[in-house]
Amino acid sequence: MTSNKVGRTRLGRGLEALLGPPPTVEDARREGSLQRVPIDAIEPNPYQPRQAFEDDALQELSESMKTAGLLQPVVLRPTENGSYELIAGERRWRAARQLGWRSIDAVIRDVDERTLLTLALVENLQRDALSPVDEARGYARLIEEFSSSQADVAELVGKDRSTVANALRLLKLPDSIQELLHSRRLSTGHARALLQLHDAHEIEALGQRAVAERLSVRELESLTRKERTPQRRARGRKRDRPTVDPGVRRVEDALRRRLQTDVLVTHGARGHGRITVNFYSNEDLARLLEIVLGEPFDG
Repeated sequence: MTSNKVGRTRLGRGLEALLGPPPTVEDARREGSLQRVPIDAIEPNPYQPRQAFEDDALQELSESMKTAGLLQPVVLRPTENGSYELIAGERRWRAARQLGWRSIDAVIRDVDERTLLTLALVENLQRDALSPVDEARGYARLIEEFSSSQADVAELVGKDRSTVANALRLLKLPDSIQELLHSRRLSTGHARALLQLHDAHEIEALGQRAVAERLSVRELESLTRKERTPQRRARGRKRDRPTVDPGVRRVEDALRRRLQTDVLVTHGARGHGRITVNFYSNEDLARLLEIVLGEPFDG
């Protein structure tokens, strides 16, 4: 087994697998790995996927560190110009700067750039600190800058491939909708509903309406279905779906949540029926096949 393969396997199990259990300051001091590093010699992680740090949470951390000190050192890597880049602990570093500290306890590790991006992603994902858009952009950066496949990324960050593929689909939304998603004014459920449409103007209009009217995901899904349904009033044909049995509706809702796409269940009088699952690109079809089959479809 190559060293690269070993690295991927370890990374797939998360931050702790590569760096070891997060050390306390006392643990690092006992093992002789603790160093005191000047605050000004530390640079942010250039691959940090998180675009914003909440002021209230940072202030709370600053108050805690002011009272109890730093309990867990930051993790750094050396750079060629003699400074350091953050691997883990950017919030602690920012809080220390806010407190006016001149130096901070740190542990030094030597990792490459691909690992640096992966570790930044994993650390934030473990804390649920990333917006859906930041998460998707992190996956996209791994794919683009390091020639990774979706399967590679899934293994690196310890996620299912379908999870990575579904996150990447969010980047197909118009920028204005991505901003609503990033600021959490829209949920990923709303975003998935909007992805059923193909016209950017319709997506933006419905996204803004969902925010203004505080529409639920189910209400927005209903609106997107109407937008996709051809209008045939001139032919005198009624397009509204007949009243659906609540049990069938629950089945549809469960399938939509699992498959993350639009599903229609038609249930006949004798127990016969049909399940219609919609997909909107070859990539989307591959994602659905992987969920249904339990493995990538190679046919």
